[in-house]
This record gives sequence, structure tokens and C-alpha cells, in this order.
Amino acid sequence: MNAQLNAPDELLDLRAYAYSYPHKSAYRPLTPPVSIAEAWQDEDVRQLSLYVHVPFCEMRCGFCNLFTQSQPAGEAVESYLATLLRQFRIVRRAVPEAEFAQFAIGGGTPTYLSALQLERLLAAVESGFDLSIATLPTSIETSPLTATRDRLAILKEFGVERISIGVQSFETVDLQAFGRPRQCREVYAALETIRELQFATLNIDLIYGTDSQTASAWLASLTEAQRFEPEEIYLYPLYVRPDTGLDRIERRQDQHRHDLYRLAVEFLTNRGYQQTSLRCFRRSNSAACVAYTCQRDGMIGLGCGARSYTRRLHYATKFAVRQTGIRAILSEWIRQTDAELAHATHGLRLSSDEQRRRYLIMSLLQAEGVSLSDYERQFDGSPFDDVPELEELRHRHWLDQSTQGMLRLTALGLENSDLAGPLLYSAYVRSCLEEFARR
Repeated sequence: MNAQLNAPDELLDLRAYAYSYPHKSAYRPLTPPVSIAEAWQDEDVRQLSLYVHVPFCEMRCGFCNLFTQSQPAGEAVESYLATLLRQFRIVRRAVPEAEFAQFAIGGGTPTYLSALQLERLLAAVESGFDLSIATLPTSIETSPLTATRDRLAILKEFGVERISIGVQSFETVDLQAFGRPRQCREVYAALETIRELQFATLNIDLIYGTDSQTASAWLASLTEAQRFEPEEIYLYPLYVRPDTGLDRIERRQDQHRHDLYRLAVEFLTNRGYQQTSLRCFRRSNSAACVAYTCQRDGMIGLGCGARSYTRRLHYATKFAVRQTGIRAILSEWIRQTDAELAHATHGLRLSSDEQRRRYLIMSLLQAEGVSLSDYERQFDGSPFDDVPELEELRHRHWLDQSTQGMLRLTALGLENSDLAGPLLYSAYVRSCLEEFARR
């Protein structure tokens, strides 16, 4: 069976890592801006996720469409940190009752910051939000060049639990195809130091799907990753997004990508990993955070490029992919006054329909699926009545209803998660995404 099932071109164009819904490229200016205090008024703030965005990297990889600036000047980083720490105080005053169930720092590459800057940042998080990092499930992203011993030692000192490192491949040819520099020595040094410092969870990110990537090279990368016994491995299919370095040179070969995916599923499940989503594979004996659920609980995002989620409003800063646009947005954000930082300027208000779609998408993209009784309790309705596009998933044999009271993706549906998600997007969100892509 063809894994793509003749997906229409407009659906392929929307395909992406659907880690949230709606994507921030669907956000629009909020007129007038909404105060942070008003946004969180009447929200349950007892179990939130806290996210800090550090939009800097040592280089921009060929596949990257994240909100990040490569090689910023030193004074730009210091100015950014100064504004970020101001924002901590402002948001804490706006949402004084907020309690957090998990904490993450992403980017970009947060460890682009020096060890001293990391120490300042983590100390400011603890003092600003009345929490102890060591008591929370905590994650930070890093890269082979920046995962140095002095930086990692600071993270260990504060009790950071999970280190996620973007290796992407252990094969030089594949790295070149991804638009990533050869960093073999740095990769091994970083992984060995992470293991030596005994962080509770090591995650290794790998990418698959270039035209030139062979099955043997892909299995070699998976085997090499296994040498470090990571608690988690995230596998990212390579999609060539507009305005990225690979945009004009890479071509899609969807079946090849699906073949490599199936090889990885077999390889990892045979070695004791449990697949929890299209991308995430977790060792069966690894503990997972269950207190926070992305379908129900909100998130406070801090920093330029971060997003925040309440039930009825998602908000963030302006978004761009090109470096010129990102630099302009960063420069404007750094200069904001306290009054401006206390307001959300871009976002999307979620209607009752959008809330239902978000809950279903975020649940179905996890292997566990959605509990029908939980959905009915949350929304007083049936998923098939509320989101009729579910019938298309069933028609494609992507939907499994064999387990009583649960709705989840089949193995084929999970493999096609990045197409299944967009099938459930509302017409309005889809039009916003298409408008952004045409800019």
C-alpha cells in the first residue's frame, strides 16, 4: 500500500512537525494587544509548562526553519538576556499564582550562551518564578559544538534532568546533505561528557530522508547512537521548508523517507524502545513525565519566538524564517518597554471548534491516542460529530477504533502523522498557513 495514499499537493505543503496546533505562522496581530494578566484571567494556572526561548545558534543548518539567528554579536546576546530577565519579572507580576509542572529551554541552541550566561539565566528562572529546577522535569537543547564541559556542569549543578542534543547523523555524507558541518570529534566528546555527568535523560536527535541517504548509512547512525544508550531518540523526517538553505537543492522522495522510517521502527523496537509518537522513541524502562498534558494544560513562553497557550488564546511575538526578518524582530523585541512586554501582540483566539480540533490533534499525534470518555467530559460531544474530517482518516485506514473507549492512529496512520494532523485543521487555520507560505 502506498503510504502517501495520493495526498493532495496542498496537504503536502502544510505537512510539518505538528507539535502544536495552530502553528504560530497562523498567528495574526492582536488588535488591540492583550495584556498578559487578562490573557491568563480565569485560567487554571496550577499545572503549567514554563518555556524559555534562546534564539541563537553557532550556524544555521540547511534544513532549519526555526526562529533563530546565527552568530549574533556578543552585545546582542547580552541585550537579549537583559530584556528576557525583565520579561520574567513582568510576567510573574501578571500571573502571580502560576505553578509549573515542567520547564524547558529551547531555541535555537540555548547552550550558545556561555556558562556564566547560562548560570545567570537559570538563577533568574528560579528566583523569578519561585521554583527549584531540580524538582521539575526539565529539558534543554544543545549542539555538539556548544555542549562543552563548563556549560554542562552548570546545567548539572542546577539539576537539569534531560539533555537533548542535535546530532542529526553520524555519517559525514549525510551531514553534508543536511547542510550541517562535520563535527565528529565534537559529537563524541559531547556525548561522552553528558554520560559522564550522569544526566537522567539523554535524547539524541537524528534526521532521515535525503535523496542520497542509504539504508546502510541510516542503520549505521542508529547503531552508533545506541552505543551511548540514550533514554530517548527523536527521529525527524527531512522536510524542505521555504526559505531554508536546502530549499532550492533538495527534492522530495516520500517513499524513500517512509522506507527509512520503517527500518528505524524495526531497529529500535527490537532494542527495547517504545514508540510514543511518529518521532519519539523511549526506552521501555525510562520514566516519563505524566503530570503535564499538552492537550489540557497551558504554557507560559518567555523570550522572543516563544509561544504561550491558554484555553482560548495562543500568543507569541511576530514570526519569520529568513534571517533578515528574524534579526529585525529580535532588534525590535529587545528594545521593548516594560509596558510593551506586558502585552501579547500576535496570536490566535481559539473558538470552541478550534479547541476541539486542537485537543484531538494533540492527542492523536501521540501513540496512546484519545480517550473518548475524556473527550466527552471535556467538550460534551462526540469527536466524529465535532470534527467530521475524522472520517477521512478512517477512510484512509489511519484510524484505529479496535480498543474500547479509545481512538488512536493505526501503524500506517502514525507513520503519516504529519499528513493526518493537517487533515483535521480548520479551513481558517489552513488559509492562514497558506497565506504565510505565500509571503
